[in-house]
This record gives sequence, C-alpha cells and structure tokens, in this order.
Amino acid sequence: MEDLIIRKAEANDAKAIAELEQICFMMPWSYEAVYHDVAENKLSFYLVAEAKGKVIGYAGIWKIADEGHITNVAVEPLHRRKSVGDMLIAALIEVTEEQGITRHTLEVRKSNISAIRLYEKHDFKIEGERKAYYEDNGEDALIMWRETNNER
Repeated sequence: MEDLIIRKAEANDAKAIAELEQICFMMPWSYEAVYHDVAENKLSFYLVAEAKGKVIGYAGIWKIADEGHITNVAVEPLHRRKSVGDMLIAALIEVTEEQGITRHTLEVRKSNISAIRLYEKHDFKIEGERKAYYEDNGEDALIMWRETNNER
C-alpha cells in the first residue's frame, strides 16, 4: 500500500484502536484499557498503520526489561492481505530492538494459521502451548518467541 504510514500511536488514536478491537477480536479490549495502554502505561508501546488519514491497523507491545510481549496486532478486514500486518510487525521489532528489546513473545490462537505464518516469517518459533487460554471458547494458545539475531 503506497499511501500507508506507520507511526507511533498517540492518545487520540485510542478510539480507533478500540474500534479495531471490536471488529477484529472475539474478546476485545475496552476503550479504557486501550487508552490506558496507549496514553498512560510507561511499559507499553503502540504503532498504528494509517491510510488516507484513517487508522487501519495497529500493534502493541509491553516492554519488560529486555523482553517485549506483543499484546495485540490487528488490521481492518478490508485491508488484510495487503502486507499491513507484516509491516507493523517489522516496524515494531525494529523500533523495540533499538530500545534494547532482545526477545519478543506472544500468544496466538492455535487455529489462527495466517497469524502463525506471519509471525514465523519474522523468525518467531513455537515454544509452548497454553491450554484453554481463550475464555470465549476454551481454545489453546501457542506461545511463540523470537530472539534477536546479533549478527544483523
């Protein structure tokens, strides 16, 4: 997407991020939770993907020492399969590595094959499983980790 901008999220992006949560997830975060993470939580960092002035995707991470826990990645359904998620993950990794994060982790639904493939493209590996992790349907989550390659 040639008109795509990836930038650091700001407090006024919380509404758009919360709307994407509602559209993209079965167990969405509330506006209040999103706002807190974007505007107030000193350990979190969010990027948004913007096209024609509209937020169409985002990625968030919690930074704990030298590890980053990716909380959520979402792309508006009309903009999926256009590399938006790929660019968000790449940018999130690049920025947080510059900030000293050397390991990234996340949980992903076992059935979400497209997300698993996306994370594998960015060198995430399945390292474990959380049984019945998702409250809405009891689905298992895969735990994925990525180590920084110091030879980059």
